[in-house]
Amino acid sequence: MAESSVNPALIFDTLLGFQRSAALRSAIDLDLFTLIGEGVTEAASLAGRRHASERGIRILCDYLVTLGFLSKSGDQYGLTEISAVFLDHRSPACVASCAHFLTSPMLVDGCHSLTQAVRLGGTALSEEGSMEPEHPMWVEFAQGMMPMMYPASQEIAQILSCDPHPVGKVLDIAAGHGIFGIAVAQKFAGAQVTALDWAPVLAVATRNAAKFGVADRYRTTAGNVFETDLGSGYDVVLVTNFFHHFDVQTCRHLAARIYEALAPNGRMVTLEFAPNEDRVSPPELARFALTMLATTAHGDAYTFAEYDLMFRQAGFTGNVKHQLQRSAQRVIVSHK
Repeated sequence: MAESSVNPALIFDTLLGFQRSAALRSAIDLDLFTLIGEGVTEAASLAGRRHASERGIRILCDYLVTLGFLSKSGDQYGLTEISAVFLDHRSPACVASCAHFLTSPMLVDGCHSLTQAVRLGGTALSEEGSMEPEHPMWVEFAQGMMPMMYPASQEIAQILSCDPHPVGKVLDIAAGHGIFGIAVAQKFAGAQVTALDWAPVLAVATRNAAKFGVADRYRTTAGNVFETDLGSGYDVVLVTNFFHHFDVQTCRHLAARIYEALAPNGRMVTLEFAPNEDRVSPPELARFALTMLATTAHGDAYTFAEYDLMFRQAGFTGNVKHQLQRSAQRVIVSHK
């Protein structure tokens, strides 16, 4: 048999991928990136500051060097550009808090039972997976994921500022950490924002509204988005990272509810992991469908064409796709 030039490295690298997330999570838990950024650069010194073994710190830091999160010169470790910007807690762009949600038991266990989920066509964790009423993972999401979503929130506010229609009354559906409604309130001085989510989650959003100085124009409504009275007369309804949890019929039903809640010339603003029509590009959007398979009963990563059809069937006359500059995600602005 002829010798093949094909290398199986991709197979082994993928099967051992759990080590990458475990190493990065450990370094974040120990706050090594901040310490190194402060000038604590040797394994022995890092170990002393974190009450850890020198051997353990050395092995972990060497592994992080191989991944590109740290540099090494002699016995000295340093931050790379990406870790200095995104993993050092002194940086305003730090996203280290996202690690707690992205490696949470719900997401990890969903992957552990993926074979069964593939057989079932939906999560094997429970009947509804992450969509069970008041699932505690959404508090962890609200507490940790705001830094990751902050850039997108700023771009959405900017997109709305280019629209001639008013931004006064705003509804933020499944608000989570609240940053999307908060960003709109910061951009538009007259905006009054109502955040809808489970009560424990809204407590996090309320704290963030106070932190960002918009608490006087920020109110909350606790409940299930499919059952709670949404109100009416909204200029903007924000639906960020929510439709993907449900099947097409449920998405269409929710879009129709939102349509009825909007004022004339109102807009629904959707942020989503919407891959291209081939469903395999770009990779970071296409792969999200697997997360929905592992953790929800019916969710998916829908394409823009699928959203366009759903939203038109719900009554919206036009849906415009925007590609964000600081995120792979897409925004869809739907006009009533």
